[in-house]
Amino acid sequence: MLKGTLVNLSIIEREDLPTVKQWSNDIDFNGEFEPFEQQSLSDLQKQHDNLKDGQWYFIEKKDGVKIGFIVHWKSHSHIGIGYMLVPEERGRGFGSEAVRIMVDYLFLHKEIVRIQAETHPSNMASQRILEKAGFSKEAIIRKVFFSRGVSRDTALYSILREEWGKPQILPRGK
Repeated sequence: MLKGTLVNLSIIEREDLPTVKQWSNDIDFNGEFEPFEQQSLSDLQKQHDNLKDGQWYFIEKKDGVKIGFIVHWKSHSHIGIGYMLVPEERGRGFGSEAVRIMVDYLFLHKEIVRIQAETHPSNMASQRILEKAGFSKEAIIRKVFFSRGVSRDTALYSILREEWGKPQILPRGK
């Protein structure tokens, strides 16, 4: 378990996937900025089992209540991350801390130079989360996904190891 001040990150096991399925199939959880695809438990199990060089984590409040998830995956020479919170827990700092924990973990324990994330250009809350964790906006990628009847752009953010500097949440190992 990766421990922060407000939240902890715990690995999502195969038996936890019904919770992820419930969230993934809820249009309110996905919100206005994410594609909405209905997924079966079998679909999620395949994604979970076939994720190479990556991991899914629950974002949990300190009392153990699961309020979202964060995931990382390797893609060529960098690692990508994605995250989502249940609507009623957004705007309370939980997402910001979860991303900072993940950035610390990845730079402390993976031989990588870059972490990147994408968000909708109008999703100001997600952009603030990334910026608080030290990410910089690099580009707008035009018409990269389809959602709610429209081809949509995405904003690409990244942080390089030399920009990170030192852990914000997790202790540096000795």
